[in-house]
Amino acid sequence: MKVILLQDIKELGKKGDIVNVSDGYGKNYLIPRKLVKPATEGAVNDAMAKKKAQAEKKARELELAKEQAASLNGTEVVIRMKVGDNGKLFGAVSSKDVADALKSQKEIDVDRKKIELGEPIKVIGKYKCSARIYAGVSASFTIDVRPE
Repeated sequence: MKVILLQDIKELGKKGDIVNVSDGYGKNYLIPRKLVKPATEGAVNDAMAKKKAQAEKKARELELAKEQAASLNGTEVVIRMKVGDNGKLFGAVSSKDVADALKSQKEIDVDRKKIELGEPIKVIGKYKCSARIYAGVSASFTIDVRPE
């Protein structure tokens, strides 16, 4: 019996996959629990269309991420902070500060959770930083911390 998975099932596959199962397993266990639906011609065409649309969406997202990474690579962002003696900052530069500076200066919107500072920035100077834009796509840029 051919069925279309409505959710991920460990032994069978991922959501939207078309798989063969025994008649008893399909009719007595999977279908009553609404884990699968029978693979009729219309349902198969619908599942294929959904998979194709999902693949196209991922491709568009990846392309946008690559464009954003290309515009972010090699840029320099200036962050002004209050400074005490010996060039030490009051507090530290956070990923939120970096994300806000990127948005205001370069008009690039990056989620603060995706910015990797490496170590806390507590002294004036230039620092290398990276951002994970998308799975497999990252960009590196420079942060220039200056006194107010």
